[in-house]
Amino acid sequence: MPRTRSLAWAELKVGLVSVLAIVIAAVVIFLLSGEGGFFWERYTLKAQFDDVAGLKAGAPVRVAGVEVGSVGDVQFAGNRVDVIMEVGRDHQARITDRSVASLGSVSLLGEGAVDITASSEGSPIPEWGYVKTGPAAGSIAEVTGQATVGLQEATKLIQEIRAGKGSVGKLFTDETLYAEINRFVDAAEDVARQVSRGQGTLGRLARDPAAAKALEGSLQNLEAVTGRIRAGEGSLGRLLQDDAFSKSLTSTAAHLDTLTARLNKGEGTAGKLMTDDSLFNRLNAMSERVDKVVALLQEGQGTAGQLLHDKQLYENMNGAVGELRNLLKQIQADPKKYLNVRVSLF
Repeated sequence: MPRTRSLAWAELKVGLVSVLAIVIAAVVIFLLSGEGGFFWERYTLKAQFDDVAGLKAGAPVRVAGVEVGSVGDVQFAGNRVDVIMEVGRDHQARITDRSVASLGSVSLLGEGAVDITASSEGSPIPEWGYVKTGPAAGSIAEVTGQATVGLQEATKLIQEIRAGKGSVGKLFTDETLYAEINRFVDAAEDVARQVSRGQGTLGRLARDPAAAKALEGSLQNLEAVTGRIRAGEGSLGRLLQDDAFSKSLTSTAAHLDTLTARLNKGEGTAGKLMTDDSLFNRLNAMSERVDKVVALLQEGQGTAGQLLHDKQLYENMNGAVGELRNLLKQIQADPKKYLNVRVSLF
């Protein structure tokens, strides 16, 4: 009997040690797996994405780059995907309604992760609540998306070039444009050869020292003129340097403004001519009468008109004037012959 009792206690000790070892191993494995502690130390959050890019259960959940939990499950929610996350309760104050969840990666091999921005200013998200989602700044997915868009734009550009659109496309496909560019290059080469030979103004300037000296002299004269202007010489120099001359010019402009204002108001003869319709109508009527008189003269009506058109009347008047001149000469030569005055008294 005592031997049987001793064997039972030995077997019990082995069993207890085995169970204790299993429990310790389970606790160590659980703590090292990054699950965020025991189940009473974790709470559940959700995030909804259009595409999880291969994210699986067990993927790490990070807040500001620090691993705080793991993905518990990935489920469809209509056309979108719900990611259920188990996160340590001691980080609940950092995950608020201002935090943003995005898909990240653990390594370059593409192993997925969920990254959450830390924001202690908002209200903490309750258990089973949704974290706002958005694109991760500088993530591999974003870079890949931008690269894809860039490749699409480049492909579209190449297609348009091959179709002959735009200047570059025409350059590749339009033979006339290619020929024109060739002619332009040939013309440029001809100009360069002429310049190198000293032909034309540029050629003379490049090869003829006299032309270069003449140009240098012109530049020196221009510098001298600008120097005199800066020194206040001449009208331009006085205008730039002399305040009195500038004030006088300003005063003249002010007087001119006053004169134009008076003209616009209709003051004076010129102002009335510009603004008074009656004066304009009188001048217009006078010009019409003058036009009628001129027309009558051109038609030969009246004495003046006949004088302009009747040659005989002109000659008669010219002869009468000549005879009158002769008579005046004779009277001046012998006045007694023509001027005989008698005085009689009654």
